[in-house]
Amino acid sequence: MGDLNRCPGEAKGVGAETSPFGNWRERLSALRNIPPVLGIVWRSGPLVVTLGLVLRLFSALLPIALLWVAKLIIDSIVHTVTTHTPVQPRLWWLVAVEFGLAVTAGILARLLDYFDSLLADKYTRHVSIEVMKHASQLDLIAYEDPVFYDRLERARVQATDRLGMIQSIGRLVQQVITTISLSVSILVFSPWLLLLLIVGVIPAFLGESHFALLGYAKNFRQTPVRRQLDYLRVLGGSREAAKELKLFGLRKFLIDRFTGLSDQIYVENVALARRRLIAGAGLSLIGTAGYYAAYVLVVWRTVTGVLTIGSLTFLSGAILQASSNIQQIFSTLSSIADQALFLTDLLAFFQMEATIRSQPNALPAPRPIQRGFEFRNVSFRYPGSSRLVLENLNLELRPAERVALIGENGQGKTTIVKLLTRLYDPVEGQVLLDGVDLREYDLEDLYREIGVIFQDFMRYEMTARENIAVGRIEAADNSTLLQSAAQKAMADEVIRRLPAEYEQMLGRRFDGGVDLSGGEWQKVALARAYLRDAQVLILDEPTAALDARSEYEVFRRFADLTAGKLALFISHRFSTVRMADRIIVLDDGKVVEDGNHEQLCRLGGRYSEMFELQAASYR
Repeated sequence: MGDLNRCPGEAKGVGAETSPFGNWRERLSALRNIPPVLGIVWRSGPLVVTLGLVLRLFSALLPIALLWVAKLIIDSIVHTVTTHTPVQPRLWWLVAVEFGLAVTAGILARLLDYFDSLLADKYTRHVSIEVMKHASQLDLIAYEDPVFYDRLERARVQATDRLGMIQSIGRLVQQVITTISLSVSILVFSPWLLLLLIVGVIPAFLGESHFALLGYAKNFRQTPVRRQLDYLRVLGGSREAAKELKLFGLRKFLIDRFTGLSDQIYVENVALARRRLIAGAGLSLIGTAGYYAAYVLVVWRTVTGVLTIGSLTFLSGAILQASSNIQQIFSTLSSIADQALFLTDLLAFFQMEATIRSQPNALPAPRPIQRGFEFRNVSFRYPGSSRLVLENLNLELRPAERVALIGENGQGKTTIVKLLTRLYDPVEGQVLLDGVDLREYDLEDLYREIGVIFQDFMRYEMTARENIAVGRIEAADNSTLLQSAAQKAMADEVIRRLPAEYEQMLGRRFDGGVDLSGGEWQKVALARAYLRDAQVLILDEPTAALDARSEYEVFRRFADLTAGKLALFISHRFSTVRMADRIIVLDDGKVVEDGNHEQLCRLGGRYSEMFELQAASYR
């Protein structure tokens, strides 16, 4: 297909030569991308697409109708002049018909602009939502692949940058129909008058200038909302957000929010487009009426013998316009082929399918969990890597116990969490819950029973309320639950210091936003896990930005608040780790020690060594 990172026609290297035949083959080959994109366009607005096609059909046939009526008028004039007969009423009826066709052409042109504007908004909105939906359904492991991530970024751009191609396809259809009608018909005359230019151009110019200024003002006014849309679009398909979007079930929340904001933009755009349609049609009518006032005068002076009629033939006019249209067809087709080159990644992105998904007739998650989780001979490696992060891992996590995972970086602690939450599937072995493979459970139902905060948790550029509510989005309007979760995470004191408290916008992306320190953000993120009220709570090194005292207090509360739940946490601070019922030491992707603090210290192994090294640094 060629290098999609360069512009069409750009040389592939210094001094490189590109074969014109190869270039054309590449461009023509890219045309196969057009049918699926047209399918996306159709789904974005079937009614708008249908009306646009009907209008283009009428617009394409208008030139031949105008030429035919003009021919009849000329024939009538010639007959009147040569036979010296009185002017027949039929002539004025023909002039009136031509006037009506010209007015119709002007109105149709404005209607086509109007429907093109509607389609552009509908398409951009639809394809952006589809990209967000599809990205949210793909496996988390895909986000570990740089090739996929690059494709996703290009797909985002391609989703909204191909409007010019779509409009070119509409023009191409119209040009082809016009060319065919001109080629098979016998029409001759098409008048052009200076007065038409003067009377028609000035009102149109003033109108277009006026609405261009209104459009600029609208775009300026919409900039803050469009920035929120851009943020939500990125958030819905970013590597950083993918884990929480899946586990917290935020797909509908984000899509609904995006839909609401995009609807706001759409309503404003339609209102301006409608005003432009009505005003433009009126200005077009004024210009057309001015032209035909002059045309009536010319016709009258011709039939009275004051002016002579130039001999125009039907064939010359038809050939002239057909030739012009054929040139336009080739130019438009070339432009479409060039644009189609950039659609490859968008279509390839939509063809990707998730491998981690619920099976038909999947089981509901157990409530309550009876036996807990078991890793049975589990091995795992990341895509593109031959190194096993976990190798033949065997591990049990029982209900109502607090377990700490420790080990040096890269030993598989976070990978265990991702397998436990079925963000990944093992390459070998099984992860069981109450003796049943996780792959047998309904994913969405399983996620509801797991509350997790990762080290790289999301800092949502939303209000403090929403930052907590994403942990259980259906509770977004339940202030009691939100405040209770904030108190458990010690985030309530942070929020009370904010000017608007729970309604305060967090982050610096939007006006009025207040940024938090790393430790304050972590407390807000912890509140999400407590709001979850799940059977399994996991903290994957979420307190790195907290000082030792604050971290100790967080985990002390965590220990108290997770009574009766399966609680798993990862921390490098042994003052925190020692509070766990069980401590599991990982080395080289395997469990090397398992026990409580006292047992592992007496063992004198890896844990004891790491504990003494850290304790010595505080002496």
